[in-house]
Amino acid sequence: MVDNIAIAHVNSPFVTAYFWTPGVGFGAKYANPTTLPAGNGTGVSFSPSGIDVAVTHNNTPFVTAYPWTSGVGFGTKYANPATLPAGSGNGVAFSPSGKDLAIGSTGPPYIMVYSWITGVGFGTKYADPGTTPTGTGQAVAFSYGSDIAVAHAISPSVTAYPWTSGVGFGAKYADPGTLPGVAGLGVAFSPFGNDIAVASVLTPFIQVYRWTSGIGFGAKYANPATAIPAGANEAEFSPSGKDIAIGHNATPYVTAYPWTSGVGFGTKYANPGTLPPNNGTGVAFSPSGKDILIGHATTPFMTAYPWITGTGFGTKYANPSVLLPSTAQGVNFSPSGNDIAAAHNLSPFISAYPWTSGVGFGTKYANPTALPSSTGLYVAFSPSGIDIAVAHANSPFVTAYPFAHGVGFGAKYADPSTLPTGTGNGVAFFGVNRPALIPISSMKIWTDTIIGSTVSLPAITGISVGE
Repeated sequence: MVDNIAIAHVNSPFVTAYFWTPGVGFGAKYANPTTLPAGNGTGVSFSPSGIDVAVTHNNTPFVTAYPWTSGVGFGTKYANPATLPAGSGNGVAFSPSGKDLAIGSTGPPYIMVYSWITGVGFGTKYADPGTTPTGTGQAVAFSYGSDIAVAHAISPSVTAYPWTSGVGFGAKYADPGTLPGVAGLGVAFSPFGNDIAVASVLTPFIQVYRWTSGIGFGAKYANPATAIPAGANEAEFSPSGKDIAIGHNATPYVTAYPWTSGVGFGTKYANPGTLPPNNGTGVAFSPSGKDILIGHATTPFMTAYPWITGTGFGTKYANPSVLLPSTAQGVNFSPSGNDIAAAHNLSPFISAYPWTSGVGFGTKYANPTALPSSTGLYVAFSPSGIDIAVAHANSPFVTAYPFAHGVGFGAKYADPSTLPTGTGNGVAFFGVNRPALIPISSMKIWTDTIIGSTVSLPAITGISVGE
């Protein structure tokens, strides 16, 4: 199986792609597109079929799209849309059918959607919604292709519309009866399309509403009786969708609630008996949903607990015998749930441990023989779990290794022959032939800029892999 790995970044050529072969690593860099994006890449998204790729950026024309062929790379740039986005593209999302392409932007109308035809490119821009969002579009999301929502910078902070491919926006749904806090930063529909969540700047930081296609926002779910005390850094639903956990910036640093669609937040689970010691920088449920891991800013830098739906946090697992040396910037379980990896600020910049649910951390795997060159900012396992990649702050900006449970890191893969040109801010593998896995989360909400679709590859400044 041959995959492809693509990076959106801050210096020319603004998007870089490589062959990727599990067990082999980086192949030759694909030739840069003949016509480059015109500025810093802010987001990248493959179409659901994987045969087109779009990049948003901060200079006109604000979005650039290309055919994509695995083994060949970028095709000839599609013609720009006849009507350009009205400002810097903050993100791009293909509809689930791949027939439409939505862009959030800094200028009115703040959201623009185009018909999309593979092999042709941008079709006619759909008419703007009759009532446009009121501020910069920060995030867009489709729900099953029948509705579209945008989080934006000015009240009401979220705006949603019916969506019909080939027709476009329907009449704007009424605003939520209770508005989100100032400045919507992210929006996501629940996996079953029954609920919609909005992340915003001010308390309560996350607001969730009932959602019915054709009707729109239902009543806002009551805020948790016990609110999140400070800015949320990451929120994650458990694999079953029955719980939600949030890492945040004030004690207890992690807060979790039962979640029931149609009911909302349950009574806050009791805080862990032993709290994380500082700001929760990340949270991850294991694929089985039986354990929860929190990355944080002070020693031991990550803390793990058993997790039982309906009960909550179990007794804290013992810290690993060899601690991380610094703040965990990203934590992740392997697809099997048998290993944990963390990207962190100080050497060796990436650390990994065996993991056994009910037991906890095993002996830390030996560091890679060749370390990443600087602060690890994010870490991801390949879908099969046999490779691991870390994005980091200095050249070569991405480092990858074979990985085997019980063995750990293999010899570092050769760096790409042509390196990315700027800091790697994120990494994610994507492949058509991935095994069927329980997703680590059904939905993530981020309290910085959120870009992407609940179906197509998230449009993030970082790294994505497709076939």
